[in-house]
Amino acid sequence: MDGLLNPNPGLMIWTVISFSVILFLILKFGVRPIINAINNREEHLNSQLEQAEKANANAQKLLEENEERIANAQGEMKEIISNGRQQAKDIIDKANIEASEVARKRVEQAAKEIDREKQIAIKELRNEVADLVILATEKVINEKMTKEKDSSLIEKSIEGISAN
Repeated sequence: MDGLLNPNPGLMIWTVISFSVILFLILKFGVRPIINAINNREEHLNSQLEQAEKANANAQKLLEENEERIANAQGEMKEIISNGRQQAKDIIDKANIEASEVARKRVEQAAKEIDREKQIAIKELRNEVADLVILATEKVINEKMTKEKDSSLIEKSIEGISAN
């Protein structure tokens, strides 16, 4: 045990030489691959980080484009709904106008029909009044009138009735 605590110069030299050789070998062959592996790993991580940032930027761009498309679609939807409502209103207005026109024409036709029927009734009434006048006149005169006298009397009677 005493020999372990006492320095031995030969052993020290060999220890320093073997340490130096091992240190040289580690520095020459061991450190560079480790440093290269660390550098490669760093480059790989940086490239993946850049790819992730690009993917994130692309995703953000796509999200913005989709939001813009949605906004455009909503605008188009509102425009289509507005146009549909306007078209429905126009159709209703047109139908109302057409219905009013049809009703007006029917009222005009009815008025014409009433006027025509009135004229027919007036003619029939005149003819009947004329017949009654002729009968009354025949009874008063007690003679049969000729056709010329009959027509003349009818005309005078009709003019008298029309005047009243």
